[in-house]
Amino acid sequence: MNQDTFNMSLRKFLKTVGVGSQREIEQAVEKALSEGRLQGDETLPARVTLSVDGIDLKVDFTSDIKLEE
Repeated sequence: MNQDTFNMSLRKFLKTVGVGSQREIEQAVEKALSEGRLQGDETLPARVTLSVDGIDLKVDFTSDIKLEE
C-alpha cells in the first residue's frame, strides 16, 4: 500500500463528505425554517453512518446541531 496515495484519497473523501454534508444540512434547515417546520431555536440530533465496503466498516457518529445558543 502506498501511504501517500491512501492519505490523499482519504482526505479527498472526507473533504467531499464534509462540504457536501454541510451544504445539504444548511439547505434542509433553511427549507424547514421557511416552511415553518422549525422556529430557529431548536437543537437537532444528527447521525452519520460511515460504511466502507471491502473492510466491513460500519460506524455511527452522533452529535447535536444547535440553531441557537
